[in-house]
Amino acid sequence: MENKTSSSNFIKNIVEADLKSGKVSEIVTRFPPEPNGYLHIGHAKSICLNFELADEYKGRTNLRFDDTNPVKEDTEYVNAIQEDVRWLGFEWDELRFASDYFEEMYERAVLLIKKGKAYVCDLSAEQIRETRGTLTEPGKNSPFRDRSVEENLDLFARMRAGEFKDGERVLRAKIDMASPNINLRDPVLYRIAHAHHHRTGDAWCIYPMYDYAHPLGDAIEGVTHSICTLEFEDHRPLYDWAIQECEMESTPHQYEFARLNVTNTIMSKRYLKSLVDEGVVDGWDDPRMPTVSGLRRKGFTAEAIRAFCREIGVARAYSVVDERMLEHFIREDLKLKALRTMAVLQPLKVVITNYPEGQVEMLEAENNAENEEMGTRQIPFSREIYIERDDFMENPPAKYFRLFPGNEVRLKHAYFITCQEVIKDADGNVTELRCTYDPETKSGSGFTGRKVKGTIHWVEASQAIKAEFRLFEPLLVDGDNDDRPFLERLNPNSLEVLEGFVEPNMKDAQGQDKFQFFRHGYFNVDPKLSGEGGIVFNRIVSLKSSFDPAKG
Repeated sequence: MENKTSSSNFIKNIVEADLKSGKVSEIVTRFPPEPNGYLHIGHAKSICLNFELADEYKGRTNLRFDDTNPVKEDTEYVNAIQEDVRWLGFEWDELRFASDYFEEMYERAVLLIKKGKAYVCDLSAEQIRETRGTLTEPGKNSPFRDRSVEENLDLFARMRAGEFKDGERVLRAKIDMASPNINLRDPVLYRIAHAHHHRTGDAWCIYPMYDYAHPLGDAIEGVTHSICTLEFEDHRPLYDWAIQECEMESTPHQYEFARLNVTNTIMSKRYLKSLVDEGVVDGWDDPRMPTVSGLRRKGFTAEAIRAFCREIGVARAYSVVDERMLEHFIREDLKLKALRTMAVLQPLKVVITNYPEGQVEMLEAENNAENEEMGTRQIPFSREIYIERDDFMENPPAKYFRLFPGNEVRLKHAYFITCQEVIKDADGNVTELRCTYDPETKSGSGFTGRKVKGTIHWVEASQAIKAEFRLFEPLLVDGDNDDRPFLERLNPNSLEVLEGFVEPNMKDAQGQDKFQFFRHGYFNVDPKLSGEGGIVFNRIVSLKSSFDPAKG
């Protein structure tokens, strides 16, 4: 697979040309989230792009919170975002907030009024939408568009002083109501919101709109390359207008790339928040969520996510990435790191009738067959063990090589056993198997007398550790053309909880420890649910996939 950096050629070409021409002397980028939710995998792509681009050219990257909407923002999100960025492996040069610049943004708005480039408008939000026009029809001038500079200055000051109610007045840019770009049809720059801000408290009751605050924040910080997703391409003329008309000393430039879209994955922060608010998931870090914290709790590593972001690169064309590509990179990252051990998720008891009662034998097992440096471990074996329920069939089909009456299989790391008797309850359900073992077939003994086609895993019963296993499917029912309400399209089978056993060497496993369970896949110890009440494993990914990374 080709090794790529997170910055694609078209962005690197721009940066290199700017450095070569002397247009900029240092690359300054920023990652500018709004603290109104947790970061998801799409944000991870932007984080990698901004930080790695600056790092590649020995520049700087700020983490700036565009906290201009106090109604939706919270300190919880600020802290979570910082944790996610650091966990992904990045450290910002400066931590900034748009709220740091509220006073300067206000003064720049006053400048716009004095220049005749902004006015206070009394139209309601609905009236502004109605007079905005369409893609084929121009908008209509507000009846308040020609207020005098003196009246606008007075009204804007009174807006700040809190004299008016929410929605009673706004400050609008005076640009062109007939512009073919609707974003330039006198957009709102400030609105009234009597809401407590997570940093400034009640000091302000007017707040700048994102399209006004964002370019000014970039300019104040001296950002050279403002990199954002393609939905902001039509906003770029307004971005440039704000910087020019506000007479900012620094002139950053905006560049757009296609946002990350992943199959079977919810990428809307609004939808993700609704899942949390409606209690569909147990929080933003639910392992089914595509949030960075959810992926972390599920067991994904920062290395795997960064490798995924580098591989998909950055392009301008819309595309959808197969979710199996992300899964490929976690397999690649864990295959040489994870301890390979045995777990029984749906246990069926097996009694080995010719094994001595009361005897416990210790067997040697490698920890990772592909990484000898991980060494070996000792696992107990005795008369009673648990096997996987689906590793036995009473009436098997042809070419079924696991356990059935009269058939012999190998127990991994142990002996050959043969099923002699099936025990059932009153309802006819299989509750126990009676088997015999051949002591000459011990694993590692060099026995070659005969071969068996099936190998199954197991856990010794007396020392087995009880565990809960959580298996996941996509939250959203597949189908892009499904027009049902979002919450009606959820997958009712997105979570399956099983209770089984793991080897006794798991008794000291800690949150975020990762293992490969024979035949089941890679699992992570849930850091939130594991504790004195027991150990909980989240399946990160199955062992194999039909996905071909070379084909993407």
